[in-house]
Amino acid sequence: MPALPLDNYALILGYLLIGLLLRLVPAMPADSARALNAYVLNVALPALVLLKIPTLTFSAQLWLPVLTPWLLLLMVAALTLLIGRWLNWSRDVIVALLIVLPLGNTSFLGFPMVEAFWGPERMPVAIIYDQLGSFIALASWATILASLYGNQKQPASTAIILRKVLSAPPLLALLLALLLRHSSYPPLAEQLLSNVAATLVPVVMIAVGFSLRFRLDANELKPVGFGLLVTLVLMPLMAYAIAKGSRSETTLLQTVVFMAAMPPMISAGAIAIMAGLAPRLVSALVGFGVLLSFLTLPVVYWLLI
Repeated sequence: MPALPLDNYALILGYLLIGLLLRLVPAMPADSARALNAYVLNVALPALVLLKIPTLTFSAQLWLPVLTPWLLLLMVAALTLLIGRWLNWSRDVIVALLIVLPLGNTSFLGFPMVEAFWGPERMPVAIIYDQLGSFIALASWATILASLYGNQKQPASTAIILRKVLSAPPLLALLLALLLRHSSYPPLAEQLLSNVAATLVPVVMIAVGFSLRFRLDANELKPVGFGLLVTLVLMPLMAYAIAKGSRSETTLLQTVVFMAAMPPMISAGAIAIMAGLAPRLVSALVGFGVLLSFLTLPVVYWLLI
């Protein structure tokens, strides 16, 4: 059985710790994580997409990383509605869970973890899973729910949502990379993309560490416990059932299930918080989810190999 890639794993933990410690530095602005995330989304992630997608070998089985996030969204949403109504949770709690639970942290945490555990050759599939699944769901599903049930004065229109999806730099980079699949970059351009893409993992993990929060009330224990069970345990099991039923090749199955095992997405949590939907619960769910994932993801890895 292959050994856990401890060196890469330790580096990710080190970056996360740096982010946590930076919160203690008075000179660091309170919105530093937002600036770091903006760099990742607009610069480092598009560079990674342009670098990795041309290496992707296309096959009929690529539907799996595209459709799995959407199937998981439908199943998790149905389960959340069922449990939420059965336990008589408030509307804000249910809607917050509907926004946060189906959307895993497939870019900010998923990409570093896939590269650390499985190697850079799995990144193209991870990118497809994130950009054509999680990202579009974030820009549509999460935005619509927050607009309908949050405290925004002006709900987002369909045109605004479409513009947000179609103008996103990572998605534009994905489309460009697909067009350039049979071309090669000039050496200088390839070196530039490689150097910029290499900054994604340390910058994004420092941003994650800087943004973690852990405040929780006693009446929020059940929703948080339910959310962590769904995201860290049930979603990878659901993804495994989908992938196994499709008889997909082993490497594709492993990558898709591993991506489905990510904790709740920080960006989805930010949308729920900005909409005033159970902000303390959402912060705790995202914070504890990220920390616990450093224990659950190695377990998922060992089970898959």
